[in-house]
Amino acid sequence: MKSQPKFTLTIINLLGGLLVLGSYAWGFLVHPNAGEILWGGVPAILRPVYTISMFLAAGGYFAFSLFVLQLELDKVRINNWRGTKIFNILYAGVLIPSALWLPLTMLAVNYRSQSLTWLVRADLLLVALAALGLLYAILYVRPHKTVWLHRLAIIGSILFCFQTVFLDAIIWAVNFHL
Repeated sequence: MKSQPKFTLTIINLLGGLLVLGSYAWGFLVHPNAGEILWGGVPAILRPVYTISMFLAAGGYFAFSLFVLQLELDKVRINNWRGTKIFNILYAGVLIPSALWLPLTMLAVNYRSQSLTWLVRADLLLVALAALGLLYAILYVRPHKTVWLHRLAIIGSILFCFQTVFLDAIIWAVNFHL
């Protein structure tokens, strides 16, 4: 089945994306004050940077995903790993913890639990590591065609990493206190 690699990655993105969006919908429906709570102590001066970065990161996600989905994943090799396997693992590594972040954060707040606070930080670290893995994999791939799309994917991945690594896993995690 030649289309199987893209089918699996598409399903991971669709289901994972629905889980992420669903967790946000759930969070804001069940916790109407979640908006302020979820800033987690991030200084007000940085909040506009976050807002802009979230949109840029989302656009970046779509840009690098478009690139990855046009690859012949079963022929791509990244450090002796099949492209199919590595991209499936990395996308799941971004999406599953991303879907867990808001519920875990609300649990940490509701129970005033330091253990859950550290679990939230570990969750964000997993997303950051998977995002860095995606950046590495995208940099590693040498496309024969669509060089412009590869460059766009690199830029998109850098924007996504800025959000997930720097703003979320470092700045937000440092400022999140109960």
